[in-house]
Amino acid sequence: MQNDRKSVNATAEFLKSRIGTPPTVGFCSGTGLDTAASFFDPAVSFDYREIPNFPQTTVTSHTGRMLYGQAHGQNIVAMEGRFHLYEGYRPQAVVFPVRVMQALGVETLILTNAAGGIDPALNTGDILVIADHINLTGENPLVGPNEDTWGLRFPPMTTAYDRELGRLAFKAGDALDVALKTGVYAGLKGPSLETPAEIRFLKTIGAAAVGFSTVQEVIAAVHGGMRVLGLSIITNMNDPDNPAPATLEEVLEVGGRVAPLLIDIVDGVIARLETAS
Repeated sequence: MQNDRKSVNATAEFLKSRIGTPPTVGFCSGTGLDTAASFFDPAVSFDYREIPNFPQTTVTSHTGRMLYGQAHGQNIVAMEGRFHLYEGYRPQAVVFPVRVMQALGVETLILTNAAGGIDPALNTGDILVIADHINLTGENPLVGPNEDTWGLRFPPMTTAYDRELGRLAFKAGDALDVALKTGVYAGLKGPSLETPAEIRFLKTIGAAAVGFSTVQEVIAAVHGGMRVLGLSIITNMNDPDNPAPATLEEVLEVGGRVAPLLIDIVDGVIARLETAS
């Protein structure tokens, strides 16, 4: 699959002909968080295999479905399941859905993920509002010729995560009496988990949480002029002095338990978008 303008536009036209009014809000769920898209009732849904040029998820906990509908007067396109570098995808394939969302007219992108906690102030089950990220994947979806119709050759990443969207998330948390946390997310390629020495390194450079997704999509979204909100569920804590293995089953259990609360936070942010704009 090529992440070129022709392929992106062809996929966008396929979706436009079936969804009607273009979406302005995009949403993507992470590992164990597919139900996080249940904050709205979809009018149309597509399996990824039905969408031309679309990648196919190989992770069992990612459903692989795109939904379209409305919530709080906003037209929304949501992805249940994403793509990762560790699956063998190139960065351009990982961000293909973001490019399609851009072509559809999405202006606000909400990304969720499951992450391991590093900051000792965090606890398993916390929801982290991502303030910034550190890209340690060694990859970047903008490498190669720049598509000028998509964005600048050298997009600034100084405010990659929109501060106003972050404030809306905290307001949504306050309304639910939920104390959200905030911090820096470190993105690694995976799929091997971190060694204790790597966790110490990540803590030293200021990372509060770590995971295998999100940073590629954020880079593409910022390049495309979107406002981005990133939310992490802390599914396990990484203590380098007392290392304990984190299993996929544990990650899925915590993600499934906290997902309903995450749904309410996302719903609260979307409900506040119109008044914030």
